[in-house]
Amino acid sequence: MSTGPNAPADTTATGEPAAPAEPPRRIRALHTERTVTVYQAYAPALGVPAARDGRFPAAWKRERMTWIKPSFLWMMYRCGWGTKADQETVLAIEIDRTGFDWALRNACLSHYDSAEHPDRRAWQRQLKRSSARVQWDPERDLRLQQLPYRSLQLGLAGEASRCYADEWTVAITDVTPLAHEIHALVRSGDTAAAAALLPEERPYPAPEGTPALS
Repeated sequence: MSTGPNAPADTTATGEPAAPAEPPRRIRALHTERTVTVYQAYAPALGVPAARDGRFPAAWKRERMTWIKPSFLWMMYRCGWGTKADQETVLAIEIDRTGFDWALRNACLSHYDSAEHPDRRAWQRQLKRSSARVQWDPERDLRLQQLPYRSLQLGLAGEASRCYADEWTVAITDVTPLAHEIHALVRSGDTAAAAALLPEERPYPAPEGTPALS
C-alpha cells in the first residue's frame, strides 16, 4: 500500500484507512431504538427541579419557542460549558423518537432557502403554519471551533413545545458535572481523555421530509 503525499484518497499518509467524509448536514445523536437524547441549558432554578423530577416544572414556559440540540459539543459552545448566565445547569433530555421524528417531518427551515422553497412568501407561509423549526449550525470540536459540516438545532413552539415538555420527555439528567469534567480535561490539554467521556453520538436515521438534509 502506498503512503506519503501520493497515497490514494481513501488512506491517510501512514497508509491507514481514512475516516469517511462527513456529509454537509447530518443529525448525530445519542439514541436507542426508542429514544433520542437532546441537550438544553437552564438557570439552576429551572434545571435542578427538572432533573430531580424527570419532567419540566410548571415554570417552564410551554408557549415559548425552545431549541433542542442533539450535539453535546454544540450545546457546550452555546452555554460555554455551563458557565454562561442562566445556562449553568446542562440537561440531557431523553425523548421519544416518535415525537422527535414527527417534529422533523413537520418542520420548516428557520431561514429562507431558494433550494427548498419556491419563493420567500411560500417559506413565510410554511413558517407561520409550522410548530417546529430546523436550523443547521456548524458542528464543534472539543475546543469549540467550527468543523466543516453542520448539525441540527430543532426549535419547538406551540403544539410541538407542549408535546415535548409533557408527552415526549422520557428522562432528564443533569450532566453539568460531565460538562465541567470534560472542559477541565480540554483545558489541561488531555483531549484524548476528554474525547473518551463524550456521549456516543451516531448518525441518526432522520425521517423523509427533514428540511435541507442533503
